[in-house]
Amino acid sequence: MSNQLKIGLPKGSLQDSTIKLFAKSGWKINLHHRNYFPDVNDDELNISMCRVQEISRYIEDGILDCGLAGRDWVLENKSDVVEISSLVYSKVSNRPARWILAVAGDSPYRTPEDLAGKKIATELLGATKEYFESKNIDVDVFYSWGATEAKVVEGLCDAIVEVTETGTTIKAHGLRVIDEVMSTNTVFIVNKDAWNDPWKRKKIENINLLLQGALRAEKMVGLKMNMPKASLEKAMKVMPSLNSPTVSDLSDPEWVSVEIMVEEVVVRELIPELIDMGAEGIIEYPLNKVI
Repeated sequence: MSNQLKIGLPKGSLQDSTIKLFAKSGWKINLHHRNYFPDVNDDELNISMCRVQEISRYIEDGILDCGLAGRDWVLENKSDVVEISSLVYSKVSNRPARWILAVAGDSPYRTPEDLAGKKIATELLGATKEYFESKNIDVDVFYSWGATEAKVVEGLCDAIVEVTETGTTIKAHGLRVIDEVMSTNTVFIVNKDAWNDPWKRKKIENINLLLQGALRAEKMVGLKMNMPKASLEKAMKVMPSLNSPTVSDLSDPEWVSVEIMVEEVVVRELIPELIDMGAEGIIEYPLNKVI
């Protein structure tokens, strides 16, 4: 078809969470075994599943119009692309990941300066070299083809620069973090020519709007309840909401129906307070998107 947007999505560790995010946003992506080109319920989209390390290069070269990539790999590849939004989500923690400098737990090295003249293993080669150069520390940085955490344990290097979300894997290998090289998260990036195409730009903006709405909804829930009208003013002082609560009259003039959207983390404290104020029939429900 004439109007079709070529979008790259990350395969590997972010694949499942990305497909889930698109599903909440309205796009159902169906993967095929050993096939990098899944089906989607939108004839205007052409999806390619790619290694996250390569997506920004494909977008810069115009092979793809846009896609989701790690900011770390956009910087590593020095890709000349348009970043239109930041999307903080991951496979575990839904918070930015960190590239950290780590050494063995029993290592004598305590600071980056202690590693002068030592060997550093990493997959993020360019950024790691720039990090040490910015500190005027002369080290030997070499590329790690995987199992990076094990290299320092086995004595193949003196330190590593590796990405982590929670630090669990780092601790499991008995490593000690001595500095943070950079923080990173997923970004929505676009080829410059595609961004200047009116149809593609509008399509990209619509996708981004709904992705952001789905991410916002992940931290929120809806609450609906019946409440004595006499308690409403007091209740509204403790009810956080996106704007103000929706209040509707009921057939009983002494009661109202109240509906709010709140962050899920506050619900455990809020519901007992509302019950103490006379609220009844409290319903909590998940949200797909909050725009």
